[in-house]
Amino acid sequence: MASSSSSSAVDDLENPSRPIIPRTPSLLQPPRHPRHAGRHNPLRLFRSICRTFPIFTTPRCGLPHPNDTVNASPARVTGTLFGHLRGRVSLSIQESPRCLPWVVLEMAVQTQVLMREMGTGMVRIALECERRAGRAAAGRRVMEEGMWGVFYNGRKCGYAVRREATKEDLALMELLRAVSMGAGVLPDGNGRDEGEVAYLRAYFEYVMASRDSETLYLLSPEDTNGPELSIFFVRI
Repeated sequence: MASSSSSSAVDDLENPSRPIIPRTPSLLQPPRHPRHAGRHNPLRLFRSICRTFPIFTTPRCGLPHPNDTVNASPARVTGTLFGHLRGRVSLSIQESPRCLPWVVLEMAVQTQVLMREMGTGMVRIALECERRAGRAAAGRRVMEEGMWGVFYNGRKCGYAVRREATKEDLALMELLRAVSMGAGVLPDGNGRDEGEVAYLRAYFEYVMASRDSETLYLLSPEDTNGPELSIFFVRI
């Protein structure tokens, strides 16, 4: 059943005459903040992106609810790294695969470089922004900022920008709606020159230590070497 669903999804991208997003979108509106989740087993990082191997689940989305309290306990969210192989990588964060993204940002890191290095070792991405004056800025979480400086494994490599999800982003999220975890390469249905679209989707542990510090951890399957991908949002 999983193979049939995955094959049908890829056919949708290869045949531009068939709509990817249905007339009635099935992605649900997410809450403003991720829900707290209990302990869970370490998650598997898919190292190979040469083929798809999705795992199907039936996740549920909660209703939007404000939660402005700081909570250092981890919550589970769905993170998707995606982008054209010769283009910049983007990160989408959802409460579950069936929810609309509540954060989409584009980083100044080439997709194929990130995917390659994730297959060989630990990757640490730090997104830093400066503290701004004003009451409105003081009440804003660091992940709600609009721009950050990007440090990739300790090296400065440009900036990351928070943006609204595009039609192409939503088409990919709709295509991967039944995928809770997986990696792969999909054909580019838009005729662009930036190569195929690579993606990696997994569960991340989200920790909000304070309004100035939020972190996403992707754990290794054996839970022996620690996180293989860590994304830090820091306001200094």
